[in-house]
Parts: sequence; C-alpha cells; structure tokens
Amino acid sequence: MYDWNDLKSFLAVAETGSTLAAAQALRVSQTTVARRIAALEEATGLALFERRQAGYALTPVGEAMLGHAAAVRDAAERFDQAAGARSRDTAGTVSLTTMEMIAVTILPPILRALRTAHPEIHLQVDSADETRDLAAGAADIAIRSSKQPSGGGLVGRRVADNPWTLYCSREYAELHGKPQRRDDLILHPFIGGGGNVWGPYKAWLQRHGLEDSVVMQYDSAAGLLSGVRSGMGLAILPSFLADSDPELVRCIPPRKDDTTGLWLLVHERLRHVPRVRTVLDFLALELKRVARG
Repeated sequence: MYDWNDLKSFLAVAETGSTLAAAQALRVSQTTVARRIAALEEATGLALFERRQAGYALTPVGEAMLGHAAAVRDAAERFDQAAGARSRDTAGTVSLTTMEMIAVTILPPILRALRTAHPEIHLQVDSADETRDLAAGAADIAIRSSKQPSGGGLVGRRVADNPWTLYCSREYAELHGKPQRRDDLILHPFIGGGGNVWGPYKAWLQRHGLEDSVVMQYDSAAGLLSGVRSGMGLAILPSFLADSDPELVRCIPPRKDDTTGLWLLVHERLRHVPRVRTVLDFLALELKRVARG
C-alpha cells in the first residue's frame, strides 16, 4: 500500500518537472522525493515517469493516473478544511457544575480524556454546594442526582440510576463487621455532613431514627468520603460512585424510594451549540460506561 506522501511527491514532480523543484515545493530533500516516487511505482507496479537528463517526464500511464492523484489531493484538502471548521466551531469555554462528591471522584479521569480528545475546548468546573441556575447562565451543563430535575427550559438525559445506600470502609467491616439489616444500624457510628449531600442524607437518618448516631460531621463531600474511608464509621453515599471505590463496602441494599437518577442537564438555548453538544455527548458516553462498571 502506498503512502499519501508518495502521492504528494508524484503530483509535485508532475507539476514541476523535476525532483529538485518538487523537493523545494514540499520542503524536503531531493533524495526523499526520488525515493517516494520509486516507492509509489513499486507499490502500484506502474512506471509513472521517464527519467531524463533534463528531468522527469510523465509516461502515458503517469498521465492517466495524474487526474486520480489530483482528486485524492482535493479530497484530502476538503477533509482538512472540514476538520478545521469543525475545530473552530467546537473551540471555546464550557462550564460544568456538579456536586463535589462527583467532582472529586469519578469526574477527573473523564475530564482528562475529554481534554485529550478535544484540546480546543476549555473546561470550567464548579462544585459549589449551591444549585446553579442554568436558565440564568450560571453554567452551561449540570450533572445532578435527582429523581426528576426541575427548572424552566432545561433539557436532560438520565444517564444512570443512582441509588443511595449505606457504606463503610473495608477496614471497618473487618474490625467491627458490617451491618446486614437495618435493625443493626443503631449499633454503629455514623459520619455526617457532606455539603450538598447532607440534606437528603439527614432526612434518611431522621426517617430511620439514627440522627443521634452521628459522631462526627464534615462540611464537605471530600471530608465525608475521607471519614468513611478512614474507618471512622458509616455514611449514606450515592452508589454510582461508591460502588466503584475499592476502599468502600456496601452494607445494605438500597430501597426503591432511595433511588435517584444521574442526569446531564443543559438549557434548551445551548443544546445545539457545537462545543456544548460535544461535551454533553462525551460525558453521557463516559458516565454510562462508569455505571456499567
């Protein structure tokens, strides 16, 4: 199989009449051009040029192949132009908001892969506790855990189920055993807090009469995770990320009413903006992959 650079050398020699002039046009050595012509003739089994003292002259076969080679060059140029236009369309900044627990666990490797695939896109990640108003332009895309997200003009994709249930560290389970039933929970210490996680988490504790079992409370999701990983006690965590953490052990199965969805959300005015669509599609694919384990 011949190389595209062999075709470029063939076209340059045909148009200039010599390997020296072709080399100057292509900014390579004359030896390289001559070698590429020879490689193309060997690959095709065709004598494309007559080597003369005054330069290279196309053979009748070479004349016949010239139009085909030019068509390949034109197609390659159109491809480059289309790729350049696409890159310009997707270039720019995309802001993403999500809960801190997702931002510090599963999201970094996904964003690294996104950056590698689309270096023309500049990403801004917001993991503040407050829910950002996409309609007001506070962010372009949101990753949220919700049973049914609400908000005017929002368009969403549910990329995975995200049940919340009880976890402890492997070390804790080895030292103290993990609770197998909900009736056993009163015997174990709980770690509270977690920033924007604390609202639904506290409601869960209250429903099960376990609010007094909280022995320590963190003001951030990162702190809550570190507390559970350290073996200090139990905590309610989203299974979407906790099940992928090798340091954590699920204690009891989630109940249906404790299941939410993981949603990708965007305001309808941005859904067809190329750079936003590119990030949405990439995140949807990778988050579904994480959900499959």
